[in-house]
Amino acid sequence: MVLTGNQIDLFEAAMPRLKAIAYRLLGSASDAEDAVQDTFLRWQSADVDRIEVPEAWLTKVLTNLCLNQLTSARARRETYVGQWLPEPLLAGDPMLGPADTVEQRESVSFAVLALLERLSPDERVVYVLREAFGYPHRRIAEILEITEASGQQILHRAKKHIAEGRTRTEIDEAAARRIVDEFLTAATSGRTEPLVRLLTADAVAIGDGGGKVPARTRPFEGAVAVAKFMRSLFTPNRAARNLLGGTAEIHVSYANGLPALVVTVDGRVIGVMCLEITADGIAAFRNQANPDKLERATRQWAATDHGEPALRIN
Repeated sequence: MVLTGNQIDLFEAAMPRLKAIAYRLLGSASDAEDAVQDTFLRWQSADVDRIEVPEAWLTKVLTNLCLNQLTSARARRETYVGQWLPEPLLAGDPMLGPADTVEQRESVSFAVLALLERLSPDERVVYVLREAFGYPHRRIAEILEITEASGQQILHRAKKHIAEGRTRTEIDEAAARRIVDEFLTAATSGRTEPLVRLLTADAVAIGDGGGKVPARTRPFEGAVAVAKFMRSLFTPNRAARNLLGGTAEIHVSYANGLPALVVTVDGRVIGVMCLEITADGIAAFRNQANPDKLERATRQWAATDHGEPALRIN
């Protein structure tokens, strides 16, 4: 079927929301793009004139495509090398979607996206549509072809699972930036004690190398262990220089709604480390170093003005 200009406009208007939903459901920007493209192909082949509510139709098709992907993704994650973390989205990326409420901002954080991996596909869909996009229970029930009561029960279970593993990260932006600056100073001091003071007692550090770059297969746990690791990570040495392949520039930025350190070499993003900052200190470092998951970040980085680096490692 050949779409009219108006029908194409309808889809293009829905695209930003569809991409934002797909990213939260899949944790991968590239997979989200593919899901939205497949949704367009189905829109193109449908009898569009008979679709009464295009937005609802598109959301249902996209959600079903993502549900299918989630099933296969679970199998892939079981054989994934090391720790799995989402594909990072830098500040300003339209795929981040709405950020008006605490729930919307948290739904795209590395912490919550990692927790969403623990949910069943239906729980993940209900949580994302309700908490991040405010869909009414009736609409969600229609999308999943379940009763409203069932949808509410699924949401209750999902919120319970998320609440059990989530740490609230809402903190004043200026305070967060100050803590990041203090962290960089402490990390380059060559001493462990200043770092320990900035961390929560149960702090963790998780890295995703995807088998492409060196990354520990298990998280570092506890303030002392994490502090020692961070001290070594930010201390220049021959091995690090060989691994980096050049001078690394570290910029303080935002990714997935959280303060982040963006590490680049010759303009290429080689790492995005999200810092989970609470009122008690830095609770987690989640570092995405898998080059397959940094292509979008590199393209966005090249297209934006990011100023001088906070730190260079030669």
